[in-house]
Amino acid sequence: MNKNLLKKYARLIVRVGANVQRGNRVIVWAATEQSDLVVEVVKDAYRCGAEHVAVEWTNDALTRLHYTHRMTDVMAEVPRWEKEKAKDMSERLPCRIFIESEDPDLLRGISQEKIRAVQTARVKALKPYRDAMENKHAWTIAAAPSKAWAKKIFPDLTPGQAVNKLWDAILKTVHVSADTDPVREWEAINETFRAKCDWLNKKSFAAMEYASSNGTNLFVGLIQGCQWAGGGEATLDGHFFNPNLPTEEIFTAPKAGAASGKLVSTKPLSYNGQLIENFSITFEGGKAVSWEAEKGKAMLDQLLTMDEGATMLGELALVSKQSPINQSGILFYNTLFDENASCHVALGSAYTNLYPGFEKLTRKELTERGLNDSLIHVDFMIGCDDLSITGICGDGTRVPVFRNGDWAPEMLAELQ
Repeated sequence: MNKNLLKKYARLIVRVGANVQRGNRVIVWAATEQSDLVVEVVKDAYRCGAEHVAVEWTNDALTRLHYTHRMTDVMAEVPRWEKEKAKDMSERLPCRIFIESEDPDLLRGISQEKIRAVQTARVKALKPYRDAMENKHAWTIAAAPSKAWAKKIFPDLTPGQAVNKLWDAILKTVHVSADTDPVREWEAINETFRAKCDWLNKKSFAAMEYASSNGTNLFVGLIQGCQWAGGGEATLDGHFFNPNLPTEEIFTAPKAGAASGKLVSTKPLSYNGQLIENFSITFEGGKAVSWEAEKGKAMLDQLLTMDEGATMLGELALVSKQSPINQSGILFYNTLFDENASCHVALGSAYTNLYPGFEKLTRKELTERGLNDSLIHVDFMIGCDDLSITGICGDGTRVPVFRNGDWAPEMLAELQ
C-alpha cells in the first residue's frame, strides 16, 4: 500500500469521517491486520488535537475460535467491566472510528442458534448505552482490505494481488487518489446531497411505491414531517461528521406498520459472518409475514425473528445505479459498500434524528409517532436497472422519484 495514499485515507477518516476536534477523545475499532492504517489514523487524530486515542483490536481467527470453543452462555454474557466501559463511553461521548475488514464467511459452519443467542443477549444488554449515545457523538465507518475479504471478492488472484486490487477499489469509492484532496472532494459531495434532500423534503410525500420486473412491488407509508438525509450529519451540539465512507445514499424513516407488498433482494447480505443470498420478503399490515432465500434461510429466519421490530422497515434509502460503487462492477460482500451501489431498505430500528424535535421526545413517544424500534438495523439491497420509485403526495398526486434505477429526469430537471 502506497504510504502517501494511506496517509491521505487516514486523514479523510479522521477529518471528514469523525471530524475529530481539539479536546475530543477517540476510540478506533480495527482488526490487527490493519495496524499500518490504524497508526496513521491515531497520528492524525492527535494532530487534530485529540485528547486521548484508544484502539480496540479485533481478530477474525480469534473470533472464530471463541465461537467454536466457548459455551453459548459464556459468550452471551456481558460482564460488569464491559457494561462499565459502555457506560463510561456513553458519558464521555468519544468520537468512534470503525475500520471494517471482516471475512464475509467468518462464521460459516458455526451454529446459527448459537450466533443468535449470543448476539441477542449482547445487544439487549448494551442497548441502553447505545441509545444513550445516539445523536450525541460523532462516529464513522470506513474499510480496509483483509486477505480473506479480498480473496472472497477476487478468488482468482493471489492474496497479495487481491488485497492490492481491493485497496484500489476502496480508495476510488472514497475519492482518494494521488492527485486529489479528498477532504475538499467530500465538501462538494455533501453539497450535492443537500440539494437532493431539500427537494425530497419540500415534496413532503405521504408514501412511496416501489416496482421492478424481478417481483418487487411495495407500498410504504411515510411519517409526516420526517426528514430525508444523506452525506454528513451533525450531533445535537453541532459536531458535523460523515458516518459512512463511502456513501451514496439519501434516506428516511418509513412509518412502522405501513408497508405492504414484496421486496426482492438484488445483492447478497452479509450478516453475522454469513451470507444470505437471493431472498425475498413479503409484508402485510406493515410486518414481514413470509420470506424465502436460496442460501442462508436459517440466518434470515434469525434476523426476522430477533424481536417484533425486526419484522418492520426502519429505513428507505435511495441510491442511483450511476453510483461509482455500482459502476465498479464489484460485489463487495460488505454492506458498507453494497448498500451504496443500490437502493436499499433496512429491517429494524429507525434513525430517530430524522424526526424534527426528536431530542425532546422519549423513545416511546418516537415509536408512537411511527419510528420503528428494534435490537437490529440491517440493510439489504433492492436496487436494479428497472427499479421505479414513485412518491405519493397527501392529495394522491404521484411524483416520479426514480426511473430505471436512477433519479427521475423530472426530478433532476427541477434541481437545475
